[in-house]
Amino acid sequence: MRPRLIAGLLAAAAMVCGAGVAFAQPYPAKPIRMVVTGVGSGGDFAARMISLGVSSTLGQQIVVDNRGSGNMPAEIVAKSPPDGYTLCLSAAPLWITPFLRKTPYDPVKDFAPVTLVVTSPNILVVHPSLPVHSVKALIALIRARPGALNYATSGIGGSGFLAAELFKSMAHADMVRVNYKSGGLALAELMSGEVQLFFANAGAVAPHMKSGRLRALAVTSAQPSALLPGLPTVAAGGLPGYELVSVQGIFAPARTPEAVIARLNEVIVPFLKRDDVRKKFFAAGMEPLGSPPDALAERVKSEMSRLGKVIKAAGIALEP
Repeated sequence: MRPRLIAGLLAAAAMVCGAGVAFAQPYPAKPIRMVVTGVGSGGDFAARMISLGVSSTLGQQIVVDNRGSGNMPAEIVAKSPPDGYTLCLSAAPLWITPFLRKTPYDPVKDFAPVTLVVTSPNILVVHPSLPVHSVKALIALIRARPGALNYATSGIGGSGFLAAELFKSMAHADMVRVNYKSGGLALAELMSGEVQLFFANAGAVAPHMKSGRLRALAVTSAQPSALLPGLPTVAAGGLPGYELVSVQGIFAPARTPEAVIARLNEVIVPFLKRDDVRKKFFAAGMEPLGSPPDALAERVKSEMSRLGKVIKAAGIALEP
């Protein structure tokens, strides 16, 4: 019995030691999945840039997993194990959708922020036939013709939608919303004259501004944007205090170990701040950021407080 007992104890000790080695294995020990919206979106571009730029530093591949549009990336990550191997790169829909419909997650409690990734302003553009050349003139026209102007949105809860609703709220503007399935379709309808104005993605609208098919009135950021030099802000153009930009960040599931969050942050943030990387993002209509996790957490809470009021006041909701 004694030899058997000794053999059993040695086997048990070996298992414990083996488990300790596995547990102590440095992160990441396998590929990381980053869930984003559809191929070709701003989030997709940012995720692929990060994957190409930091996978070698991490020692494991970041695999971009495209999951359509809307809020699916957030829903997937909220239900994933908190081990750092499933992340999402998401924008406002993650924290704004809960104001529009019931979601299977809490935007604050169910996520661990990693870093702010990019910000991108919207551009207030109008059809050239509209007799206005400034935000002030546009507001005056809307007030003179209540309910007569149509404005496009592309996806309820997205940055263009939020920019338009904030504008309506602050300017007390009576306009008719026409929602389209994509920003490309909304732009096409604006250029055809079916709608009169649109808060468009900066990268998508720039070529049409240069061709004269659209007239840009202002940028939605608080300060003039380096992406579009010379274009005034909405606030300076006639609506003081206005600001709305698209913000995208990386999130892990809640309860992800702090050491894992720190490892991701220390690799991704320096990459986003490289001059060559910044140029590529600027060319795509985005400004890379990079921040401590707390900065993303505070941004989410601030956006929820400010824009949640606008959505509730407008009585906007999505079908379950």
